[in-house]
Amino acid sequence: MSAASHHAVRRPAVRRHASGLETISVTVGDAAVPLFESALASVCTTVGIFEADDSQCVWRIEGVKDIGQGEAELERTLTLARLMTGLDAPLVRERTEAEGWLARTYEAFPEQHAGRRFAIRGTHLDRSASRARLTITLDAGIAFGSGEHGSTRGCLRALEDVAHRRPRRILDMGCGSGILAMAAAKLLRRPVLAVDIEPWSVRVTASNAAMNGLGPLIKARHGNGWSTPAVRAHAPYDLVFANILARPLCRMAEDLARHLAPGGTAILAGLLNTQARMVLAAHRRQGLVLERSYREGDWTTLVLRRRDGWRDR
Repeated sequence: MSAASHHAVRRPAVRRHASGLETISVTVGDAAVPLFESALASVCTTVGIFEADDSQCVWRIEGVKDIGQGEAELERTLTLARLMTGLDAPLVRERTEAEGWLARTYEAFPEQHAGRRFAIRGTHLDRSASRARLTITLDAGIAFGSGEHGSTRGCLRALEDVAHRRPRRILDMGCGSGILAMAAAKLLRRPVLAVDIEPWSVRVTASNAAMNGLGPLIKARHGNGWSTPAVRAHAPYDLVFANILARPLCRMAEDLARHLAPGGTAILAGLLNTQARMVLAAHRRQGLVLERSYREGDWTTLVLRRRDGWRDR
């Protein structure tokens, strides 16, 4: 079994756990990961995805929650995931000491190097970061979007390769921890609009930006995708990150194309290798063209361009 492959906290825990904590997990194949991850994320303070065997086709999705909390919602979302995937996927429960969980989180969050330029470090590490890389610091106690997941790593590699275009208007759609917004702000020294449907993610993004000295460059806003007023007000965009999930990306393809500037770049991630063709087809129907793709394990990142009126800056 390998180390953690994905941290995706939906609601970071910052309160005392009077009832104690428990770890819940399910083991599923790669195609079922998004639905079961969402099911656990509906009630868990932290969700991680771990390789369950050497074939990299079976994954253990693990979440931490307060004992006894959210049971009805958990049952509802798991039932829906099972019906949609046809998998039984029994739920496994294990009592977890809060101190032990935090220690495990620290152990599973060493410094991460992504691409040629970036290093992601937890606040629990000493400050002797490599000067050869652009360092992004995250609080490991509420770590998510920590740079170790294949989707995040693919996005950071893509950012490095498109940075020469010097995009001026940048959007991080579904910002999570804000890691991609911070990476773009650090590398390009441009302002970035970061948007998420989850209020906790918006707060964490703003906190992370301030901790990394990027507060003036990153505007974090709560909103529902392309209908968010701030998103519409700042369009069109020269660079859009959308590290979400495959099916939402497909549904948002028309809005993305409409809000992308001529010659603009979209970096799409959160999709398994088996889902890349579906996502690409949805965006090609909107006139976007594939410029490059990246694979990190079972995850694909797509770099798309709007060609009309294209010119390098």
